[in-house]
Amino acid sequence: MSMPVKVLIVDDSSFFRNRIADLLEGDARIKVVGTAANGREAIEQVKLQRPDVVTMDVEMPEMNGIDALRTIMQQSPVHVIMLSSLTHEGARISMQALEAGAADCIPKDLRQWMGSSSDIQSQLREQVVALGKSQRPRTFNGSSSLERNRSPLRRTERKDAPLASDPGAALAALRQRAEAANTATRRPEVSHRVSSGAKVPDCKVVVIGSSTGGPAALQKILTRLPAAFPYPIMLVQHMPSTFTPVFAERLNQQCNINVKEAEDGDRMVAGTAYLAPGGKQLIIDPKQSDRLKVMPGDERLTYKPSVDVSYASAAKSFGDKVLAVILTGMGSDGTDGARLLKRSGATVWAQDENSSTIYGMPKSVIEANLADSVLDLDEIGTLLSRRGER
Repeated sequence: MSMPVKVLIVDDSSFFRNRIADLLEGDARIKVVGTAANGREAIEQVKLQRPDVVTMDVEMPEMNGIDALRTIMQQSPVHVIMLSSLTHEGARISMQALEAGAADCIPKDLRQWMGSSSDIQSQLREQVVALGKSQRPRTFNGSSSLERNRSPLRRTERKDAPLASDPGAALAALRQRAEAANTATRRPEVSHRVSSGAKVPDCKVVVIGSSTGGPAALQKILTRLPAAFPYPIMLVQHMPSTFTPVFAERLNQQCNINVKEAEDGDRMVAGTAYLAPGGKQLIIDPKQSDRLKVMPGDERLTYKPSVDVSYASAAKSFGDKVLAVILTGMGSDGTDGARLLKRSGATVWAQDENSSTIYGMPKSVIEANLADSVLDLDEIGTLLSRRGER
């Protein structure tokens, strides 16, 4: 049996320290090696205990979580999960934490932590284990704000078979088809394809999916794109609904391209990235292929937004004229959608293990033999940036 993941819990509330410890110690894969009541204690405990993962409250006396995080990432880099309130200010601080190197931010909602089980509690356990098994993080330096320009829409109408209006039913049908396709059309195993021959295809849309570690990865890619980037971009990041407007706003301040939280009926414009709202699903309108639809989250789907749903929609609307990118994150969201994209002739890129915070979603796509190229995060940004340089 592998060694348990070592965790340090940092919170000024003894209730939350004990609650998180009880929750994590109930999992045999995890060992709590210490606690701290403020940021200064956290810095010392990280040096002393050498944990694999730290859970960190944002608001604490003596030294807050953000300042402690910055010091830890400079002195003793470790995976840090921040706990933040579900308020606009909490969301803004969460973005600062992600830019300072936090692996992820989890809402600190007392109601979700009081019960015996909840999605947030399960998410924390699985994230701790996944982060603990991954390589130690590298510090991340956010990009400074850049000049922003607008680029005109390059629009081409296309009539394709529409995606079902029910994303849950569409995904269930997709998985059934995928099982049959796997049996009938399984290709021989090949080595992971690398970037030597990778190039951005002539496409109608770029769709990027990500989860844990995704905000930093998206920032690194999108801040490199020129204002004249010739395609619209759909962004599907697993993130609470309170956080997505602030994340989109922050990216928009940093990027040459425009970035916004997607709204139902948005017209897709070249040089603009549309972030799926938390708790909703983002698809291309099956009746108007240049417009987006924001749909209610479906309880049958684990992820809201779901990369699978957005990938499936792009496959239906644009077929082989899609570039799909799957980035860091836990689980396998995106694999079923990537399978449908490949059947439609689209191009799929997957982030490599070395540059991923958690090598779950990209690994799943790669192991299903669906990735055309396996790329370092820097390579993805470089290749995309060249498309807007004329």
